[in-house]
Amino acid sequence: MAQTAEQITISKGDRELMEALVRAGNTPQKVAFRINIVLGAAAGIPNAQLARDFATTKSSVLKWRGRFARSGLSAILEDAPRSGRKKSISAEKEAAIVEATLQTRPKDATHWSTRSMGYSQGVSDTTVYRIWKAHRLQPHRVETFKLSRDPQFVNKLRDVVGLYLNPPEKALVLCVDEKSQMQALDRTQPTLPLRPGVPERQTHDYKRHGTTTLFAALNLIDGNVIAECLPRHRHQEFLRFLRRINRTVPKELDVHIVLDNYGTHTHEAVRRWLEARPRYHLHFTPTSASWLNLVERFFAEITEKRIRRGTFHSVAELERAVLDYIRTRNNSPRPFSWVTKASTILAKVRRASPVISEAGH
Repeated sequence: MAQTAEQITISKGDRELMEALVRAGNTPQKVAFRINIVLGAAAGIPNAQLARDFATTKSSVLKWRGRFARSGLSAILEDAPRSGRKKSISAEKEAAIVEATLQTRPKDATHWSTRSMGYSQGVSDTTVYRIWKAHRLQPHRVETFKLSRDPQFVNKLRDVVGLYLNPPEKALVLCVDEKSQMQALDRTQPTLPLRPGVPERQTHDYKRHGTTTLFAALNLIDGNVIAECLPRHRHQEFLRFLRRINRTVPKELDVHIVLDNYGTHTHEAVRRWLEARPRYHLHFTPTSASWLNLVERFFAEITEKRIRRGTFHSVAELERAVLDYIRTRNNSPRPFSWVTKASTILAKVRRASPVISEAGH
């Protein structure tokens, strides 16, 4: 009787993934082969028996057993690095590629690709990729920015950040804004479910069933959200939301509200309502600096987790989904912590300004 090989241990998560990969029709045969060897070894099947079952050699069985035991699942899902001398490139050529990436653009495109740069410099695209990775260059990516031109930028920035870092005692800090034009989108065909090796799939086209506006006030300290969905976002709706806040928060506390300069927030009727209630204190973010309002972080969260991939047959269904999400979140709220000092932000702004000037803006 053949001697049973020493078993190797596979975690529950790894086992489920490995079994799913074996069942999937698009898993490469060499990967399925390695997985089957490891699964057999974990079951205690002798190495010689595994070699016969999979028409391979005992040394091959030992190799994949050993790699999994030493390095885990990733060692059998990817090929090991092959031996051989790495291709070399002169320091001058590497510097030329870096310089061309930073200072030039191709004639027929807005940015370099590894292929176009490789062709331009007479090297392979893999060489370009290696150099870009070493120098942390990513010409295929672009990020957006906008510097505020608010003449009171510094004062407003220090006011809001100071409120975040040192909130007043016996008072609430609420970050308030509207997420307008939320569309109730319905896909033209049913969503296809997630499968091993295949992501969830939705049709690229959709039906529009109307829009709604989410009014939200994020409590800086505990992360709780006061929210209401309304069909429009005029000053009348904002006043209605302020009254909701007034009914919700304890009467004995002062309320500090962080918000932007949108016209509905500074309307005469809103100003009169606030003046009649001296416990309310407004802190306006600078123009073109919505990122300074922490409620925007909550809007990004609810968009990612509940709205973007949702399917809604009506505005009412969208509103129910949004408010249900907020109610569930409020059962165990999680605040967003602001940690950056105003001086740090101002230093970054000052560094960015000369770059913008040099770019001709």
